[in-house]
Amino acid sequence: MQQQATNEQMFQSLMNNIQSSGLKQKLIFTFLMIALFRFGTQLPIFGINNEAFRHLASGNNIIGFLDLFSGGALGKVSIFALGIGPYITSSIIIQLLAVIIPGLERLQKEEGEAGRRKIQQITRLFTVGIALFQSLVFVLLLSKLPGTVVSSLNPMLFYIGSMVALTAGSVFVMWLGELITEKGIGNGASLIIFVGIIAGIPLYTERTATLVSQDPRLQLGLVILLAIFIAATIFIIILHDAVRKVPIVSARRQVGNKVYGGQSSNIPFKLNPGGVMPIIFAIAILLFPSTILQLLTQMKIDNYAVKSTLEHINSLLSPASISYYIIYFFLIFALTFFYASIMPNMQPKEIADNLKKYGSAIPGVKPGKPTADKLDEILSRLMFIGAIALGIIAMVPTVASGVSGITTMQGLGATSLIIMVGVALDFINRIKTHLLAKNYETFLK
Repeated sequence: MQQQATNEQMFQSLMNNIQSSGLKQKLIFTFLMIALFRFGTQLPIFGINNEAFRHLASGNNIIGFLDLFSGGALGKVSIFALGIGPYITSSIIIQLLAVIIPGLERLQKEEGEAGRRKIQQITRLFTVGIALFQSLVFVLLLSKLPGTVVSSLNPMLFYIGSMVALTAGSVFVMWLGELITEKGIGNGASLIIFVGIIAGIPLYTERTATLVSQDPRLQLGLVILLAIFIAATIFIIILHDAVRKVPIVSARRQVGNKVYGGQSSNIPFKLNPGGVMPIIFAIAILLFPSTILQLLTQMKIDNYAVKSTLEHINSLLSPASISYYIIYFFLIFALTFFYASIMPNMQPKEIADNLKKYGSAIPGVKPGKPTADKLDEILSRLMFIGAIALGIIAMVPTVASGVSGITTMQGLGATSLIIMVGVALDFINRIKTHLLAKNYETFLK
């Protein structure tokens, strides 16, 4: 009885804390924005025969793969069919250009909040341009599929109207993501992708159940598949939370009769500092050329050599091919290093300068350049292990599907498991951080 009363008291205390910290309002706002996004995925573009498109696209790996990350919006030819993809692609381009162009690098690193706002504005403009291009490709693809577009429509009006609707929908999704990041809980773009993947799980579950019911011999394979998925999920959580602690000591200073400093602490470096972003970036990079190649292969090309070459490249970049996953692995590996290199808390030289400035050092290592070299060595090894681990995890579900003989969840597992777990963990951690910060504010008052 006493234990029950204690549990009720703890629950009531937690609810009061959530209410007073403003977390409840943030959560409600986040869920409302997600609900608005899901509502938009059900609004189709005018002049499209959805049943005909769904039938023609059912065997298309690229469209099915894109549809997974749009939450079914692409399969319904919705105004949100492009989803958050153009924004993610634009972010990748701007971050790559920031490494090359000094002006963008200065905005990103030296001009603080004002610089970040300018970078964000440039990213938005790029998003509009990329969305226009992708909408043009998508509309041209629709026009090439027989029976998809209503024949009575004026072609020019259909092209212009559809491109405007798709571009506006993509910009609106970008705006929802930014609102969630600013006023809600979690990274808005990641949450939108997460929700899109979750929305596809019932379809994958239905297909798997149908497959197993038709062939009872696959029941053992299903058990093996689920066991591997659970083990992979546990490993993802371990990878997400793993840190390498570099010990540091502060110099002793004597002021009068008192001695300050001389304390030991550490700098924690995450094994996977980029979280799910290398996976999202890799997918965005792979899908962009695949979409263009898909359109080109649909066009009437008289030159057999050109047509054969395009079809061969398209097959190499198809999610159903082994080459796709090899490229996918190396992209994740490279992007893990790239994403770590642009993070402020992963810069060896800056960390070494700050340690020297505050009179701290790594035991046995001289301050300044030797410390920077040591940190660079530690981070390089750490990133190598983290990148390999992230790439292997991305491959595990695909291998599991081949071993178990159940391929109905291959797309979901190979591309989405890390994103789902990573975003869910990040969402929980942000809630904890928010509550902790509010508790400190209350304490200081």
